[in-house]
Amino acid sequence: MDVLERVLYVEDDADIREIAVVALEDIGGLTVRQCKSGEQALEEVEAFIPQVILLDVMMPGLDGPQVLKAMRDMGAVTEYTAVAFMTAKVQPKEIERYKRMGVQKVISKPFDPVALADEVKQLWNDFNT
Repeated sequence: MDVLERVLYVEDDADIREIAVVALEDIGGLTVRQCKSGEQALEEVEAFIPQVILLDVMMPGLDGPQVLKAMRDMGAVTEYTAVAFMTAKVQPKEIERYKRMGVQKVISKPFDPVALADEVKQLWNDFNT
């Protein structure tokens, strides 16, 4: 199994993005490409080749589900890419809908910054077993 190294993180809120990037890079030792919009993520995903993609669900412009579909259509999300939605909308029906879209995990906001890297690494390990 490959060791998790590269995470693409898409979040429109600068404060949340900063906390998550610190958590993933400084605590988790991961390489993170951060994008402030779905459009930016679509521009950068192919060059970065992420192993895990973390997508905010609700964003202006393209939302998380639209970004996921576009990435799949362009071949940037493959069977080797784990995807999680990060959202405050975590009612069972919503989680079920997200899972039907093909995400492996839904990470609840607000998230625990200390635990975020471990949660993402566990997602990667589960994805590869």
